[in-house]
Amino acid sequence: MATAPKGTKDLLPQESYKWQYIEDTAREVASLFNVSEIRTPTFEHTEVFTRGVGDTTDIVNKEMYTFLDKGERSITLKPEGTAGVARAFVENGLFNSALPVKLYYITPCFRYERPQAGRLREFHQFGVEFLGSTSPSIDAEAIVLADTFFKKLNVNGLKLHVNSIGCKTCRKEYHKALIEYYKKNEDKLCPLCKERLYKNPMRLLDCKNEECKKLAINAPKILDYICDDCREHFNSVQNYLKTAGIDFIVDAGIVRGLDYYTKTVFEFVSENIGAQGTVCGGGRYDSLIADLGGQDVAGIGFALGIERLLLLMENTGVKIGNEHAPLIYIAPMGEQEKYVAFKTVLSLREKGISAETDNMNRGIKAQFKYADKIKAQFVGVIGSEELNNGVIKIKDMKLGTEEQVKLDGVYEYLRIKKND
Repeated sequence: MATAPKGTKDLLPQESYKWQYIEDTAREVASLFNVSEIRTPTFEHTEVFTRGVGDTTDIVNKEMYTFLDKGERSITLKPEGTAGVARAFVENGLFNSALPVKLYYITPCFRYERPQAGRLREFHQFGVEFLGSTSPSIDAEAIVLADTFFKKLNVNGLKLHVNSIGCKTCRKEYHKALIEYYKKNEDKLCPLCKERLYKNPMRLLDCKNEECKKLAINAPKILDYICDDCREHFNSVQNYLKTAGIDFIVDAGIVRGLDYYTKTVFEFVSENIGAQGTVCGGGRYDSLIADLGGQDVAGIGFALGIERLLLLMENTGVKIGNEHAPLIYIAPMGEQEKYVAFKTVLSLREKGISAETDNMNRGIKAQFKYADKIKAQFVGVIGSEELNNGVIKIKDMKLGTEEQVKLDGVYEYLRIKKND
């Protein structure tokens, strides 16, 4: 029997309505903030990620699905959304648009990692990217958008952690301090951290190895090394968040796992989805566009995993949309009645009423069972007597009441009931 590849999952009808609810909410919130959708390819040239995400990151080193195509070109299934958006921004000359360019995406991503709760090898992200502004106000706006999205979904109990990881200039001194600290404990580092120590020491702070995590606790803090400009920017971000009425924790331990971040980084954290409680993460990336061959254009964004968000909502009892069900199921009792039921259903659908009828030649009793399974609110029965009189008997499946309605009055009857 054929099975889905490890780390992938079929999205069945009994779950898809939840995804639609989250995606619809994402689009609604994006519209409120004047953010437009962008769709980038599922795969990119590998250099988009090695140059953008960074060749010392776990994603590039361990997790990317990379292969040679028939033209011997190195291709990678996208492991995250930002680098592809940045490439599209450069390639399509969006820097000539009115700035900032505000974009969102809902996209599949791919990482080869051990599947666990809320984490799959094929997963889906909702992400937002604001390109073209260096103002701290737009950092705060990105965070407020994420916060608004969570509130619209009634997701409560998240804690916002913010930090600044400085710019390329002030990070030089910080890197020196980290190297000096870790050199004294080099024998305790995992093999990968030993390799990274002199290439990108900040990656050591994000290592998941238990011994490395212990060492990171007493490592030098980036906030002690950031320059005056970065400090002023970070203070302004905090002031904007206070203006927006959003509580936050300054957390010097946040560095994020991607090399393109500069200055502001942030995470929304939950205690209800296991040990790795980050639900949403993002930050500023002021050199990414230039690194991909574009102009010197600043950016900030965030992304969240839809699977992890669903897990959080289910764990905390949040209602996730409404399961789809037809408003009415029309049950014909004979061959001639089937044509009338078919025509009535088509007429209702044309007028915006979700309706269903028999396509399996079931008896009337079996049709009622089927209508109950698909959660139809009403069942309309057409027998020979009803056909002769031009009527339909409509039963309310919740209340158990039954009414006789003219066939040409079914739409009006259901319209009123629907709005009651």
